[in-house]
Amino acid sequence: MNAQETRSPSEPVWIAVCCLAIILALVVGVGVVSGLFLHHLVQTLPLWVGVGLGFGRSRAAGWIGLPLFLFWLVVMVIVWLYLFGIVHFINGHFSTLEIAVTIVVAVASVVGIAMFWGLKSALSMASGAALFIVFGLIQWVCFRAGFLPAIALR
Repeated sequence: MNAQETRSPSEPVWIAVCCLAIILALVVGVGVVSGLFLHHLVQTLPLWVGVGLGFGRSRAAGWIGLPLFLFWLVVMVIVWLYLFGIVHFINGHFSTLEIAVTIVVAVASVVGIAMFWGLKSALSMASGAALFIVFGLIQWVCFRAGFLPAIALR
């Protein structure tokens, strides 16, 4: 075996780093500062699976991370479109810190998506697609749960 075949892939670690960057940006960067820690913690729960699998160098990390990165990238684009006055189905005021966080989350999402494309997975396409769908749904549920009255204001 050559060095390339024995080396552990770095892509899962990058996926973990990207997931962790999103968690830190949203939970610490916005959640703690705004007083909405629990709201942002609940919304980012699925990313912890990406952190764990990625740092464990699991090749499944990519299939789990991809829907999460796509989800958060779409949310950040919607925020930017709102800030530019293009969409009106969301509302609110975004502080300078929150706007900066949208950039961090978007960059981490784009890097995570790029790492997915470089990742060689031992999973079949069907298994990968199933993980993609399941974690996309889990992310959506956690995002919506973050708006429940018992969670949204904490």
